[in-house]
Amino acid sequence: MSLMKELCSTPGVSGFEDKIADIIERELKDSVNSIEKDGMGNIIATKKGENKKAPTIMLASHMDEIGLMVKYIDDNGFIKFSKIGGINDQMLMNQTVVVHGENGDYVGVIGSKPPHVTKPEERNKVVPYDDMFIDIGAKDKEDAESMVSIGDSISFKAWFEEFPNDLIMGKALDNRVGCYVMIEVLKRINTRATVYGIGTVQEEVGLKGARTSAFKLKPDMALALDVTLSGDHPGVKKEEAPAVIGKGPALILADASGRGIITSKLIKEMIIKVGDENELDYQLEVSEGGTTDGAVIQLTGEGISTGVISVPTRYIHTTVSVCSKKDIETTINLIVEAINNL
Repeated sequence: MSLMKELCSTPGVSGFEDKIADIIERELKDSVNSIEKDGMGNIIATKKGENKKAPTIMLASHMDEIGLMVKYIDDNGFIKFSKIGGINDQMLMNQTVVVHGENGDYVGVIGSKPPHVTKPEERNKVVPYDDMFIDIGAKDKEDAESMVSIGDSISFKAWFEEFPNDLIMGKALDNRVGCYVMIEVLKRINTRATVYGIGTVQEEVGLKGARTSAFKLKPDMALALDVTLSGDHPGVKKEEAPAVIGKGPALILADASGRGIITSKLIKEMIIKVGDENELDYQLEVSEGGTTDGAVIQLTGEGISTGVISVPTRYIHTTVSVCSKKDIETTINLIVEAINNL
């Protein structure tokens, strides 16, 4: 899990994915025919197949994570910030963060008005993010500006840990898990079909990188590799999040109530057939929540047969998440078998 740990520990807020792209390039340089970056910053690894008649397939894994951005520095050196991606305000309070300045990284803590001076009617309310600030220990505005600048990205500071029962905990499992799966699939496949492994940018803020990379490559079929909400913990009803940790990846049949992707029949039947024939666990999910890169890939050009395969993960879109190493490995094996059978 050393690569998984490195991917999780490396910062890559939307729009600042370069370090993740560098890891992907390093890992795949000896396993693919070519690696390039496009104008958006997507990294595209191509493993060419010998069979010109075989379908081309795109594996899209977004590299970015949710985070923050420096918006304003006040006279006392405290930082006001904007949210990048979907973040609930309640999870921000007192989190430790890292501001990535041009000359280095600076640890900070998110603060707000203390409860001792808060009015009684305010104490049980969630503090809105725009009432919070980041303290990096600067003595004044000039001191803060010598360290950080408007527009610098801010990531959450968390550590990687291996739990009992094959579980791992870490920052940005959404979607460094998908990046890890894509890397391992490209290393292991033995196919005559051409496979594109894409590390896409800015998924969390509008599925942006998937649009441009799919337009460039125009594959015959595509899989978006991501994570999905695991519904196996308190506070979640089974019908709200049926996928659970430990029972394999979820094949997403529809998300965002169909406003996102509705997985093509071709992809659905291919994954189910491979899973059943190879006794590889998988789960089926119909989601009313968010969507993934697959939604925009599917709409590229004249349309691309697209599906989404996601690893069930607890606490996504927070500062730290939990998933299963076993589920990750099953996901890799499922996709390798599917591609080798093309």
